Amino acid sequence: MKQLVIFDLDGTLLNTIADLAAAANHALAALGLPVRSQTECQSFVGNGVGKLLERALPEGYKTPEYMAKIRPAFFEYYDKHLADNTRPYTGMAELLSSLQKRGIKLAVASNKYQSATERLVKYFFPEIHFTAVLGQREGIPVKPDPTIVNDILFAAGCTREDVLYVGDSDVDMQTAKNAGVRVCGVLWGFRTREVLAGYQPDYLTENPQEILDMVM
Repeated sequence: MKQLVIFDLDGTLLNTIADLAAAANHALAALGLPVRSQTECQSFVGNGVGKLLERALPEGYKTPEYMAKIRPAFFEYYDKHLADNTRPYTGMAELLSSLQKRGIKLAVASNKYQSATERLVKYFFPEIHFTAVLGQREGIPVKPDPTIVNDILFAAGCTREDVLYVGDSDVDMQTAKNAGVRVCGVLWGFRTREVLAGYQPDYLTENPQEILDMVM
């Protein structure tokens, strides 16, 4: 029985792409640069805000100078609007509640910056107790580096054999492999079945309730 389930946030627990795209486009427009489609932005996310913005910038503008300008414009907007159109994926709140009732420890491991990660988890899942809610933190490498998983394992007092990691992206599949934990790829998020299957996850699912069977 897996005693700890670690969830990615964006594309796994929450559909955040509309608000991320709006913030990125607000920042691009503030610099007089062309905006991106939501589909484009969806392909840019997964490696943290810095990479999202670098990928969103046009060729020829991916410079330290433009990065220094676009980051504050993004954060100013996103901090005010991070929950405007963001919603939990269908069945995720029920899944978390069921896992919690069964005594399974829960955690979040995200490449979203720490303050936004904490705010979104608290806002959308107020009844759920998470052993750890970790996002991108200063001086800590982002996923797919396994540090975030190792930090959660320490906080939870669990071994790698106790863990199921749940995520929607290639970054998540790599993170779990690098951390030496079992992984479930979810198919309602920001990447395709083909992308996830290429990493040979232990499980692939289209139904959140199937995750209950993976931890029993």
